[in-house]
Amino acid sequence: MTARIAIVIAYFILLLIIGHRSRVRRAGDADQYFVAGRSLRTPLLVTTMAATNFSAFTVFGASGAGYRDGLAFLPVMAFGTGFMALTFWLIGRKVWQHGRTHSFITPSELVGHLYGSRSVAAVVAGVLLVFTIPYLALQPMAAGAVLGQMFGLPPWAGAAAVTVAIVLYTTRGGLRAVAWTDALQGILMVSVMLLALVMVVAHYGGWNAAFARALEQQPALFARPGLSGTYTPAVWFSFLALWFFCDPMFPQLFQRFYAARDEAALGRTALLYPFICIVVFAPPVLIGMLGHLSTPGLTGKEADGILAFMMTAMGNDLMGTLVLTAGLAALMSTMDSQLLTLSSVVSRDLWPVFTRGRRPQVSTARLLRLCLRPQDCLWQ
Repeated sequence: MTARIAIVIAYFILLLIIGHRSRVRRAGDADQYFVAGRSLRTPLLVTTMAATNFSAFTVFGASGAGYRDGLAFLPVMAFGTGFMALTFWLIGRKVWQHGRTHSFITPSELVGHLYGSRSVAAVVAGVLLVFTIPYLALQPMAAGAVLGQMFGLPPWAGAAAVTVAIVLYTTRGGLRAVAWTDALQGILMVSVMLLALVMVVAHYGGWNAAFARALEQQPALFARPGLSGTYTPAVWFSFLALWFFCDPMFPQLFQRFYAARDEAALGRTALLYPFICIVVFAPPVLIGMLGHLSTPGLTGKEADGILAFMMTAMGNDLMGTLVLTAGLAALMSTMDSQLLTLSSVVSRDLWPVFTRGRRPQVSTARLLRLCLRPQDCLWQ
């Protein structure tokens, strides 16, 4: 328990330090706060794009899907989400150009400009708000479950702890803080998952031996429709179309098009993103498949716990804690981006509608009156 507490506390402290060092120094500068001064270079841009898109599902849901469906799930997620990188160039480049020219910060501002209507912009902002909030709400719920499993906390306490930490560093540093914490969280998630895969494969006698046993025991794990027969060509194509048209329109991803330093950064991000998707999704899916060797017969939600169960059983308490912390990092890297983007949508697109054109200054802290310093408050 001591090791668990130390790991989680160190993780939260590091996030807060990054947020403090990334603080926005020029009050009232919306560009600096919401889109990091439109200065993100390729390494930070591709990292924050990936980490923002990959939530707790990437760790726990993907391993559960690997257990239930096998290898058929991997191309749906890895190739499907990687395929949408085309839109980073086809759509993102145009978004970046308009954003740079007109100082746009939210998706709604661009739509309103294209249609020449503030009303259209307000409607789009309302739709973004309504459909993003449920997705946002899932993240603290998952955090409550993770911290509850680690420390026996009630779900509300774990959710509150994660939310407070995110609000603190996001309020302090805006997108720059979010991007740097995304980098930390993404590296943590990928490193732990690769380590977990190595540990599981070694436990079963090496790569060839482990997957030969899995093939002998459950051949359908390696077939395209999957163990449950879910992934027919029609379903596979449907997922590809969904990722291609849907994911880039997530407001937290769309806003990052504005934040790129130049078109070249967007182009390199589009090239690197598919490879990142493979590296991120392969370990949990493969671990889930190998879960049949030690824990057969899991169904439904039980399968989503296969990763944590295997790490605790095959490794030790430290490894189990690291895996749960990786899941925590994945959900936090999505939640902080959603909070920041929604605050920009509310303050820039919806607030003026109700205040006859008066626009608040910058941050979530100002909007919610969660001020870290009196001079940062909205009502100055």
